[in-house]
Amino acid sequence: MATKVKSKQRINVTFPVALLKQLDEFLPPRERNRFIVEATERELRRRRLQKALEESAGAWSDEDHPDLMTAEDVDRHIRRLRETWMPRDWDEIAKEAERGG
Repeated sequence: MATKVKSKQRINVTFPVALLKQLDEFLPPRERNRFIVEATERELRRRRLQKALEESAGAWSDEDHPDLMTAEDVDRHIRRLRETWMPRDWDEIAKEAERGG
């Protein structure tokens, strides 16, 4: 999960003593760096997603899509989308597999 980077930079981070003790309980000192980097990556991904969701809020309105008001409407729409790129039945799937597709 950690980002593969060739260059690295050392930083100085101060932890609350209680949090550092908890970290010590679960990780050997040589695994701390990787753990902190991965946790930071996860949190940054979460925050970027949250920001994108907040920025796109209101982009979709029910009035613009009256054909997608119910779960059944959405299911029907997804089924139609899938039909445009998926074989229609198992016989077609089997024939395609036999042809090596």
